[in-house]
Amino acid sequence: MPTLIVLRHAKAESGLDKADIDRALADRGRRDAAATGEWLRARGLVPGYVLCSTAARTRETLRHLAFDAAETSFESRIYDNHPGTLFDLVREAPEDVATVLLVGHNPSVHLFVHDLAGESPDAFPTCALAVIDVPGAWTDVRAGAGTLVTVRTPKD
Repeated sequence: MPTLIVLRHAKAESGLDKADIDRALADRGRRDAAATGEWLRARGLVPGYVLCSTAARTRETLRHLAFDAAETSFESRIYDNHPGTLFDLVREAPEDVATVLLVGHNPSVHLFVHDLAGESPDAFPTCALAVIDVPGAWTDVRAGAGTLVTVRTPKD
């Protein structure tokens, strides 16, 4: 059964002096992303394929997760923040990959988790993640098809 890890980017700087897409991580965000990568590896949740927004904060989150061996697709459509787009992108994941990591933004990642699994936590703060089992192939991903296995936030 394929596993999907949905991750909201880690805590970013305020960015009052730059474009939203260019905001980097805050110190806390770098620490939280590194700890999240360690948490995932300790549970054997290592992605073979990553879908990552092109925003600076998502790319930096991914770098601090340290999954360097995973094939990565940087997708500007994730930054557009539409849950339907996330379904489309996951359906395009390589069929031979058992675990996919999606690194994106709220509100779309929170809504996507809810739509895919039929449930989600009340909040999805920065660096929160949801692990979802997906029956069948990636091409079969649809609303209500997933099973929410676990949710983690940096404060857990």
